Amino acid sequence: MQFSFTEDQVLFQRTVRDLLAKECPPEVVRAAWEGEPAHAGRAWGRLAEVGVTGMLVPEEHGGMGLDETDLVLALEESGRVALPDPIVSTALVAAPLLRDRAPQAIASKWLPRIATGDALVVVGLDESPNVPSADVADLLIMQLGSEFHLVDPTKVTLNRHSSVDGSRHLFTVDWRATDESMLVGGEQGWQSVNEAFDRLLLGVSAQLVGLAAHMLDTTVTYVKDRHQFGVPIGSFQAIKHQLADCLIKLEFARPLVYRAAYSIATTNPDASSHVSMAKAFASDAATFVAGRALQCHGAIGYTDEYDLHMWMKRAWALASRYGDSRFHRRRVGRAIFGPDPQTQ
Repeated sequence: MQFSFTEDQVLFQRTVRDLLAKECPPEVVRAAWEGEPAHAGRAWGRLAEVGVTGMLVPEEHGGMGLDETDLVLALEESGRVALPDPIVSTALVAAPLLRDRAPQAIASKWLPRIATGDALVVVGLDESPNVPSADVADLLIMQLGSEFHLVDPTKVTLNRHSSVDGSRHLFTVDWRATDESMLVGGEQGWQSVNEAFDRLLLGVSAQLVGLAAHMLDTTVTYVKDRHQFGVPIGSFQAIKHQLADCLIKLEFARPLVYRAAYSIATTNPDASSHVSMAKAFASDAATFVAGRALQCHGAIGYTDEYDLHMWMKRAWALASRYGDSRFHRRRVGRAIFGPDPQTQ
């Protein structure tokens, strides 16, 4: 059995990494911190050109017709650069939701626009009232219990909320459901809600792995360049041990994220448990690496002027998004052992 990515998938990951390194440098993330809206840079258009936004869009709608195992590596790279754009919501959640549930007329309207990068579609769940990037959405897909509704962003009221990560612009959305706006409901609706939640978990987990990888690489470079007592501080045993622990955390989390992607792609009945395991380990890895990176950088790591803080705060924000590691360990426990009697 093949447990590794294909040569084409790895090559595509490298292509996306090079593209994002050029189109989404730290200056772009800092601009989002300073108030510039997501989607203001060139990264989104370039990602669309190479096919990232349309990976899960069927070929008949102008997409690539691929699956989550192809997309997960690109999402990891989006985390590596702390991309401000709503790539997870649009490419991983909204595209398959519209593909699987929307009437033909609606699918034909929105899926080609997602594939070409001309539409940002943002999904809001009841579980998390703050919706990132709602201000730049061309279409909102909002949950109401067992229903998903298609909502025109020009007909809602947005209220901005602060975040520890200033590049994630969060909003509560004041909107009204109608019979005409409903995309899916009932039994099929609950299934769609659960699938959307799992996809969001997968995307956030992949980005957390990318964030951790970037912070570790940045710290390794720093400890090689920073000298004390005439030698690089990276030669000190205490530093070596901390960075080795970071690598172990990262290398334990990454395969779980890849397995979660494969489970969703193959509709594995245990996919929800797999994405929760991925989210728990990815959250722990990213927060652990963030803490050790801060320690190894010393005083400079605390400053707003130094870029590291933007990656740390993105990691902290995403680690708690859609449930922290404790929440997801309990979710896995319930799937294996049944409900906790103490919570009955």
